[in-house]
Amino acid sequence: MIALTSKNPAQLTVDAVVVAVRPRGTAVVAVGAEWLPKELTQTLLRDAARLGITGAVDEVRRLPGAGIKAATLVVTGVGDKPLDAGTPEGAETIRRAVGAATRELAGLTSVAIALPTPDAATVAAVAEGALLGAYAFSRYHALHDAPVGQVEIVTERPRDRAAQEAVARAEVIAAAVHATRDLVNTAPNDLYPAAFADEAKAAVKAAGAKGLKITVLDEKALAAGGYGGILGVGQGSARPPRLVKVAYAPSRAKAHVALVGKGITFDSGGISIKPAAGMEAMKSDMAGAAAVLHTVVAAARLGLPVAVTGWLCLAENMPSGTAQRPSDVLTIRGGKTVEVLNTDAEGRLVMADGLVAALEEKPDVVVDIATLTGAQMVALGYRVSAVMGTEDVRDEVVSAATASGEQFWPMPLPEELRAGLKSKVADIANIGERWGGMLSAGVFLREFVGDAAWAHLDIAGPSFNEKGAHGYTPVGGTGVGVRTLLSFVEARG
Repeated sequence: MIALTSKNPAQLTVDAVVVAVRPRGTAVVAVGAEWLPKELTQTLLRDAARLGITGAVDEVRRLPGAGIKAATLVVTGVGDKPLDAGTPEGAETIRRAVGAATRELAGLTSVAIALPTPDAATVAAVAEGALLGAYAFSRYHALHDAPVGQVEIVTERPRDRAAQEAVARAEVIAAAVHATRDLVNTAPNDLYPAAFADEAKAAVKAAGAKGLKITVLDEKALAAGGYGGILGVGQGSARPPRLVKVAYAPSRAKAHVALVGKGITFDSGGISIKPAAGMEAMKSDMAGAAAVLHTVVAAARLGLPVAVTGWLCLAENMPSGTAQRPSDVLTIRGGKTVEVLNTDAEGRLVMADGLVAALEEKPDVVVDIATLTGAQMVALGYRVSAVMGTEDVRDEVVSAATASGEQFWPMPLPEELRAGLKSKVADIANIGERWGGMLSAGVFLREFVGDAAWAHLDIAGPSFNEKGAHGYTPVGGTGVGVRTLLSFVEARG
């Protein structure tokens, strides 16, 4: 889908050519586009206001391609932000501007991106943005335009090995994000625990990567293994739970990272049922598991020198005569007991099992990712995820997120919140006080990791975009977490 070219953009045989523009008074100016014909340059300087072109971030406008071979010139706004891919902010500005353009250009067959690309880092940002923006979910209908099929990136160094490797990496990353989005967007009647496990098997097989294996535990194996959290959450559904282990084990691995993902394929809340309004978004409650699956697959496809084991904790949380009840006591793998005070606080129950299982293999570090609490959205909104855990690992995750272009904010795990999780009949209760609910959930999970190096990522809001599309982010599943986790794994190599 991506090709590098050093040809004059004005002479490229494509449907549209994309340039970046900045505000300049009441006009706009194209960035690094000296090749633009005089007529188009003057249009931007003279008629921008009349044409509604301001150069603002996330603004994409189309102009007739007067004087160029393409039928359309597309301008994508970058505001006053720097286009320096050597900085995290600059690289993300490039990704979002290019991603906004390819997202808006759905329906076109071919597009050329003509932003300044002085080095491989900039080529990487352009490629990632273009690919992340070129996404559509078409499983159930074909009413929307197909995403852009072919992207040419204009660069002075099309044969540069570093640039070509940057494009290859971007294609793997985008494929992982798109596959995660597809899973999140899939209807819950089609994506139940066993079906998710089948999707994981198919993804592993399609990757064809050396050292990549998958193991699936069904309800009988879960019972034999003492996975009381996953079984308890899943017992109300006619479609039983699964625990999927996806392991990538390269030879001479420099480290071993364990990833644990929440995979509630639909969360009704169980007997503590959710309000009907907004429940349709609860098909996205498996976004953490989806991100883990495709992070492991991407690590294998890239041949990273780090062993990565993913644990997908899959269950459907439904109310029925067999569902768990408030006041039930579950025994998590390893023997710790949990009093269930609210069946809608189910994610932490399946994650407890997954964390214990992951740590039994003694990885160097474990990172869990989950759409865990509505409190995350109250604290940080719909675009910023939270990260808690061991201080050094937490900070490592934040650094990985910054480098990859995702927004994760470090949060504390106050000791005083543990008192709110006391139970009169079990080792711990599954909910505490209302205030600080996101942090209480993190404190709950900490009970199951002991002194291990660990981080907990809460992606409840950012995982599913119910607002308008922006940058390279579509409506629906966003694929958040994949790039951060992959960057985290890469840094360990």
